[in-house]
This record gives sequence, structure tokens and C-alpha cells, in this order.
Amino acid sequence: MALAGLGVGVVVGLTGMGGGALMTPILVLLFHVNPVAAISSDLAASAVMKPFGGAVHARRGTVNWKLVGWLCAGSIPSAFLGVLLLRLLGDDADVQHMVKIALGAALLLAAGGMILKAWTSRRNGDGPAAEITVKPIPTILIGIMGGLVVGLTSVGSGSLIIVALLAVYPKLRANDLVGTDLVQAIPLVTAAALGHALFGDLQLDIAGAVVLGSIPGVLIGSRISSRAPGGLVRAALIIVLLASSLKLFDVPTPLVGAVTGAAALVAVALGVAGRLRRPPAGGTPAEAAERETVAV
Repeated sequence: MALAGLGVGVVVGLTGMGGGALMTPILVLLFHVNPVAAISSDLAASAVMKPFGGAVHARRGTVNWKLVGWLCAGSIPSAFLGVLLLRLLGDDADVQHMVKIALGAALLLAAGGMILKAWTSRRNGDGPAAEITVKPIPTILIGIMGGLVVGLTSVGSGSLIIVALLAVYPKLRANDLVGTDLVQAIPLVTAAALGHALFGDLQLDIAGAVVLGSIPGVLIGSRISSRAPGGLVRAALIIVLLASSLKLFDVPTPLVGAVTGAAALVAVALGVAGRLRRPPAGGTPAEAAERETVAV
């Protein structure tokens, strides 16, 4: 479980998403943990893990604090409501399945949207951070929607909210998107974890094992994400969106691994091709390569 937490922590630190969509299925499918216990343990582990990644992004200045505030205004109370609804529904399998399918479809659409955005803006690069005009009402609604789904399933604190933020704030840089989402997820998953703990669903031994691996993992991923070129972070986001959506559709794990592995190879090939086509920025090719290495 600690090794699984390490891998998921790296993904969360790098992309801001994938925690619930990856960790909860791992606990259920590989370790045969009860679904409700897996949800509550994953939320508790996330509440400990995400502050470490959020702190790295806060120091790097890749957090939009106004967005964080408005998101939390909606997500914290709705997370408690989601936990209450889960208890009232009695963990109904049909309801859980419908939520998973809807979220999986949203993640696929988000991955397609990010690919389209990258294709249309590839010549412009990420550039300096654009000024974002915060829209309070849509942002609060995003928080309410995200908190409700997180309380019900533990999935969505990163993936679902990132999808919605991309739709409302398309000019938000990939690095800022990850940092903002990681920080807003801290009070969200904490509220949901406290709700589950009040109902006695939390298993501290499972949560502790996941935390043991996830803290160093999220630190590693966050340091990469806060410094990496926007294109690298965007490619990682697309791959994790794809993997998360396939798992939510209950696609077998070997097939998920094959598809995401192929996507990673395509991303690497496109990156290498782009480097080869790019002319040197003055000076000899060796000098240009040296400058690029120092920048990375």
C-alpha cells in the first residue's frame, strides 16, 4: 500500500489529479478493501498528502488564491452533504455506478479539450501568467459540484474540478491550474474525511500505509510540476485524465496500462519531433542546446 501511495503521490503532485480516481480502485481491486472504507481512507490520506504538494506550489507562486477562496466557499459544505447523502443512500451500487460513468465521460471530454487547446496554441507557448478575472458564482458552483462528488465517491477533488476550471478559465496556465487545484483540495478532502470519520468509516491502518508512501511521492511530483515547462505538465494531465476515465469505466487494468503507455510514447515522440523542428535561438546548435538544458 505504501508503494502504491508513492506512485499515486507522484501523479497527484505532478498533475493535481488522479488521487481518488487511482488510489480508491487500487485499494478495492488489489487489496480487497471495502469500497466505503477505501473511500474514507483515501480521503484521509489525501488530507495529509496534498498540503505538502500545495506548499511547493505556493512557494513557486503557481497558486491563484482568489480562485481557491471561492472554490472552498462552495466545496467545504457540499463535501459534508455528499457524505450524508452516501449514508442516506446506503452506498447504493447503482448510484455509485452512475456517478462514476458521468465523471469518466467528463474526464474524456477534458482530455480531448486539452489536446485541442495544445494543438491550437502550440506556436504561442505558455508565455507569462495571464491575468485571470475571477467569476465568483461559476467558481462557487464548481466547488459545490466538486465537493458533492468527492463526499460521495472520493473522486473529483482534482480531476473533476480541473475539468470545470479549464472550461471557465481557459487562459489559466497548466502550472497554475495544478497548483490552484492542489491547494483548494486541502480543505475539501479534509471536510469529506472528517465526515466519514464521524460515521466510523475511517480505517487508520489503511490510511497510514497510503500516507507513508504518498507524502514523498507528492513532494517529488510537485517539485517537477512547479518548475517544468507547461507542455510537459499538460501532457501529464492528458495521460492521467485518460487513465482515470478508463478506470471509472471499469476497463481492465492491463488494458488501461497499455493505452496510457501508448499515449505516453506518443507524447514523447511528439515532444522529440518538436525539438528537432525548432530552430536554434541564435548561436551554434551546441550553445542553444546548452541554454535549453539550463532552462529546464
